Amino acid sequence: MSSIAHCHDLLLRFAGRLGGRELWRLRDWLSAGAIDAVARALPLTLLRERVGITPEESRLLTAALLPAGADPERLNAVSWLDEIPEVDYTFSAESPEWVSLGDSIGVVLGAMLRGRPEVVEARSSWRHHRSATGSATRVVLVTTTGDGARLTGELQRVLRALGTYEPAVEVLPQGFDLPKYHRAALTASEPLVGQGHLVPS
Repeated sequence: MSSIAHCHDLLLRFAGRLGGRELWRLRDWLSAGAIDAVARALPLTLLRERVGITPEESRLLTAALLPAGADPERLNAVSWLDEIPEVDYTFSAESPEWVSLGDSIGVVLGAMLRGRPEVVEARSSWRHHRSATGSATRVVLVTTTGDGARLTGELQRVLRALGTYEPAVEVLPQGFDLPKYHRAALTASEPLVGQGHLVPS
């Protein structure tokens, strides 16, 4: 597995733990091949946001980011957790704001992904923060056998062009051991419009 693929898998682990703005930027840099920028920024982001990591994640971070130029002292300074905390979100298949409006963004994404042999499944759910009010956030969930980092960047750019400032895109390698966040999001998801030919898992 390439360094970029390793780093993509690492960033998947931080979904729901890092802020949406930080996560999409890191993924955007990674999709452009700028792993050195991710290596410099991710440890700082984890420290600033006080996001702890498990010992396994610490080993993965070191293996993926140290060769790309990460600061060893900053990597070592990130605090450790015994286990990942519970997801601070709930998920639903529909957004209350969209029930009667149709889903033009879902149509665009479905058309964009249709017919791609590397796309196993494409789904969507809506994320709600447990302790805050406000509109729901669409989470796009794509299972792929291809380049997850590249597809993430592509989908993020399309969503930003369609007006989503902080796109939540989770491109999951087939067979990936899903974190709690992704399991919860997938449980409450529905196929993207236009993806009816894909068989739900």
